[in-house]
Amino acid sequence: MTTLTKTTVFKTLKPRAETALDKTTRAAKGILEGEAEKSQVKTARLRKARLEREASTPASHY
Repeated sequence: MTTLTKTTVFKTLKPRAETALDKTTRAAKGILEGEAEKSQVKTARLRKARLEREASTPASHY
């Protein structure tokens, strides 16, 4: 075990290089997040339109 000194405890680590897998994962996550956002916006828009349509039409009881 190494002794802890001021230079070993607070040593900055070198950033590791981004691999091809990391790049692909980052790109895929970005695409999926964008699609999820679009889907949520579309769902909210459709829900609002449905609620407005239901509110404007009289309820029919059988």
